[in-house]
Amino acid sequence: MERDQQIIRTSIVGIVANVLLAGFKAAVGLLAGSIAIIMDAVNNLSDVLSSVITIVGTKLSAKPADAKHPFGHGRIEYFSAIVISIIVLFAGTTSLIESVKKIINPTEPTYTTATLTVIIIAIIVKILLGRYVKKRGETLQSDALIASGADALFDAVVTLATLLSAAIMLLWHINLDGIFGTLISLVIIKAGVEMLGSPISQLIGRGVPLEIYHALKDEVMKYPEVHGVYDVILNYYGPNKIIGSLHINVLDTMTARGIHRLTREISEDIFRRFGIILTVGIYALNTQGIHAELEHKITNTVSKIPHVVDMHGFYYYENRNLVTLDVLSDTTIHDDKAFSEEIIRQLKAILPNLDFNIIIDHIYLENK
Repeated sequence: MERDQQIIRTSIVGIVANVLLAGFKAAVGLLAGSIAIIMDAVNNLSDVLSSVITIVGTKLSAKPADAKHPFGHGRIEYFSAIVISIIVLFAGTTSLIESVKKIINPTEPTYTTATLTVIIIAIIVKILLGRYVKKRGETLQSDALIASGADALFDAVVTLATLLSAAIMLLWHINLDGIFGTLISLVIIKAGVEMLGSPISQLIGRGVPLEIYHALKDEVMKYPEVHGVYDVILNYYGPNKIIGSLHINVLDTMTARGIHRLTREISEDIFRRFGIILTVGIYALNTQGIHAELEHKITNTVSKIPHVVDMHGFYYYENRNLVTLDVLSDTTIHDDKAFSEEIIRQLKAILPNLDFNIIIDHIYLENK
């Protein structure tokens, strides 16, 4: 079964479960006069809407590429997750307002055996549903499903708080319905804010996941002609569409034909292994003559400068007496211009007749 069909099927399971729970909770909440239970029912209805949005978003994101959207429509899934998070925030805010009103003007709720039974059933169903939907979301790499699953698990905690409120009322006749409703609301709001993080991060542009970064480098370094991998960049156009680029070091003695074969093999290999559409750039590693001697002297000097992690992309323009070099800095460097000028100053001290163009690189890895 294709990914989008699996997401839709999972969402339908969520819709059915939440409609049934919303009906039960609304009826019990009205009979008991409990704002907390009624707000739980409202939250279940928002979960139904979330599942519907997931289905619509999945359908739209599966549309093929066109002239206006040459990379496809996969990022619509991220917008779906954002909308779901906003719905959760709205539900939490509405619940908070009603709960505060309940604290200001309290009314004593009535709990029965039937009421408590429905609440307990709701907790069990929400835990099972939340774990199922979230696990499916992680398997299918769907932010929308992950958000829906996390929301369901938070609902279980929310309903557990309602059960605690009922127990305190029955045992000690203390009405904490409004207070627990407020706490429930804050939990919902917090969940909504946290759920916004992942899809927004995807749209803004994520760092390369640490495990993918190392897996890519290890795979490319298996080729004997490759002497270094640099500048790994990945752009996500949906969970199943990743387009990226990297540079490799090869000996300056390789022919254009050899380089063509190598880069083609690497691109095809990476697509088979990871499903990533990859562009491979080339840096020439100098092996002889003045170029090799100059590169050795420069890299030996730069490597001793504090905050330098690595360097690559060396090239010497003989007709211009110009050396270009990419320098990878650590995460403490924020002023690239000042750092570049400091490196040039130190290089000029030993090679005054040369000009330098130093490009400061950064690598931002996402460590989950």
